[in-house]
Amino acid sequence: MLTLLRDKLSGWFAKILFGILIFVFAFFGIEGYFVASHATWVAKVGDHQIGSQAFQDALNKAREQQLQNNPQIDPKALDGQRFKNDVLEGLIQRQLLIDLAQRSGIVVTDAQLRDAIAHVPAFQSNGAFDPTAYTAVLAGAGLTPETFQDMERNDLTVQVLPQALSDGSIVTPQQIDGYLRLIGQTRDFSYVDLPVPQPVDSTVTPTQIADYYKAHADAYMSPEQVAVQYVDLSTDSMPAPAAPSDEALRKLYAQNESRFVVPGQYDVAHILISVPKNATVAQKSAALAQAQKVDALAAAPGANFAALAKQYSDDLGSKNQGGDLGWLGLGDTDPAFQAAMVALKPGQISKPVLTSDGYHIIKLLAARAGSTKPFDQVKDVLASEYLKDARDKEYSRIAGKLIDAIDSNPGSLAGAAQALGIPVHTSPLFSRAGGSGLFADSKIVQAAFSSQVLKDNNTSDPINLSPQHMVLVHLARHVPAQPLPLAQVAGTIQSTILAQRVAAAASQQADALLAKLKAGSSLDALAKSVGGNVKTIAAATPGTQGVDPTLLSAVFKLPAPAPKQRARSAVNLGQGRYALVEVTAVHPGDPSKLPAEQRAFLTTQIGQMQDAATTQAFLDALRRATTVQTAPDRM
Repeated sequence: MLTLLRDKLSGWFAKILFGILIFVFAFFGIEGYFVASHATWVAKVGDHQIGSQAFQDALNKAREQQLQNNPQIDPKALDGQRFKNDVLEGLIQRQLLIDLAQRSGIVVTDAQLRDAIAHVPAFQSNGAFDPTAYTAVLAGAGLTPETFQDMERNDLTVQVLPQALSDGSIVTPQQIDGYLRLIGQTRDFSYVDLPVPQPVDSTVTPTQIADYYKAHADAYMSPEQVAVQYVDLSTDSMPAPAAPSDEALRKLYAQNESRFVVPGQYDVAHILISVPKNATVAQKSAALAQAQKVDALAAAPGANFAALAKQYSDDLGSKNQGGDLGWLGLGDTDPAFQAAMVALKPGQISKPVLTSDGYHIIKLLAARAGSTKPFDQVKDVLASEYLKDARDKEYSRIAGKLIDAIDSNPGSLAGAAQALGIPVHTSPLFSRAGGSGLFADSKIVQAAFSSQVLKDNNTSDPINLSPQHMVLVHLARHVPAQPLPLAQVAGTIQSTILAQRVAAAASQQADALLAKLKAGSSLDALAKSVGGNVKTIAAATPGTQGVDPTLLSAVFKLPAPAPKQRARSAVNLGQGRYALVEVTAVHPGDPSKLPAEQRAFLTTQIGQMQDAATTQAFLDALRRATTVQTAPDRM
């Protein structure tokens, strides 16, 4: 927010406005600064906004996944604009699919949601869904069951339309045969490496060097560099607070006792009589009649509820288990289902209960009473939270005072920091391409080279690297980009001029020899004329060893020659090297040589690529039909 204000405002109006902001901070705390009041969306998809926090969470998750999958990846690549754009595009596509599903009336049923959650490995114990593990994992992630279920329902909704597109995809045997003939193709060809010619003129005069230097001045500049004073403030840099007393922890326990309540759990089985979406009155009546019939059977003395579930239930995820849904907690089910479930005693069966899925006949198999974890069991957790909270508060206090001081005097960072006992560091010189450590972060580099810091000589606005980690920078030294001395680059320029002359001579030689080859001269005769030898490669593949990859690539790009004809080309191998080549035959791959299991695997792979292409084309069309706005400056 302060960056925008400082860029746009100046003079008395700015001072008055900053005075108002300070007044607001006094009443609402420093949090009001960190939660900016101006627009914070990074993208708008129709009427839906993708907020900066949602984007940052997705970006952090994507970075973690990339680092896990490829530990050798350059971290700078994960902070580049291209990577950020890819993450944002994924969020946009996700929202496009959610919006379309809502408009189309596509709904993920509670049964589908339960089944998906039950199959998450983190929520399982001994291969079965474990409610205790489910609750613990969500608590560890700071999620309630309701929040997680909403997220999971959205994830499943996003998968519906791509899955529908995939279900209609067909890969024919003819497609597989064509692909195998192509990727299994081999080629026969002959070639001769042409000698690198010497330039007609090997003398480069000082005048030619100077002229080239003037004409290509941009190529011979030292990069613009800066060094900055900076403050690196985070909760980790805060002094360690005093350990909390037992009395303080017990008070904290009393204030948060509800957090340590283990809710009651219910072991439930059910029989579902589904009701179609947009069902007619007759269909609803028929479903209710069927549910009442099954309920009467289940309530009859000696009835086998599990057998009835296998016979009558429409819930494919549980019917083969006798309708068993396992242990459920509060918030795990539809409100109507939950109300009926908690009203039962073990062994009792409910009357038909209507939810969005249809009618449920519910049987409570067993129940576990809720309990509260004792103080001694959670004391260490409370102590850790107490210390973290103390560091967070100290960070907010110092950060607030530092920001106030900088706003009062943006021309000085050192004075404000030293008054608060905060160390001020000085970075080494770095360019717009970034440096090392903190200065590999694009946000810090961008701030260091901003007009606010570089031209106005002011301290940057806070650069938030995370919610509890901020950096401020102030210019310490600026080294403008400037031409390198001619004497320093004269040798490089001389080599460049000679290399260009060699390349031109090599191109002329190759073109002349190719013209003779196409006119009827044999490759052998042309090879002898330049002192070379013809090399012949039979049944070459794109990965044939011992042949220049650039030459192989060019060979497989040439059109297949007609019978008794040859495809000819001069291939630039770089650095003045050329090869004269003739393709004499093209041999298609043989689909019959691929084992059946490999053919099946290939069919699956091609189908997946085809599905991905179809889905992407669908998303592209959907994006074109939707108003999408992005704000790259907030990424």
